Amino acid sequence: MKSRTLIALLSLICVQGLAMAQYIWVDEKGNKQYSDTAPPASVPKSRIIKAPGTSSGTVTAPAATSPAVPSAPAKPQTTASKNEDYNKRRTEQAEAAQKNAAEHQASQDKKQDCERARSYQRSLESGERVANVDSKGERFFLDDNQRSKELDQVKKALANCQ
Repeated sequence: MKSRTLIALLSLICVQGLAMAQYIWVDEKGNKQYSDTAPPASVPKSRIIKAPGTSSGTVTAPAATSPAVPSAPAKPQTTASKNEDYNKRRTEQAEAAQKNAAEHQASQDKKQDCERARSYQRSLESGERVANVDSKGERFFLDDNQRSKELDQVKKALANCQ
């Protein structure tokens, strides 16, 4: 089993070199040509940029229409600045997650409050006796006047619900 694997691995390594046999040359019109076959005999060796078994870049390509402007290389970031950026992103993500959680909790609370108000409205409209507790802790039942006031307050609260 090991010898078969070794033979397969060695054959793949040998074939890999053939797969990378690429030619690059510049034709008469100045276009770069890429091929796995050798360029025609009419192409001089000075125009062959890359051939298998040779180093690439033996011939430079024709000059571009506009001269290259040397650009300043980007300064590499230090570890401290990378850490600052990471910590900044992390705190922003945490704040966003906290804000989303607070908004979600607020919407859930509002939904529950609306459902309680609807339930209380149904109780008031059904005509059944509704009891409340006063400041002394004693239970009392709502009369018709109090019931209509409570019903008006519930309707105002439900106006904000959807």
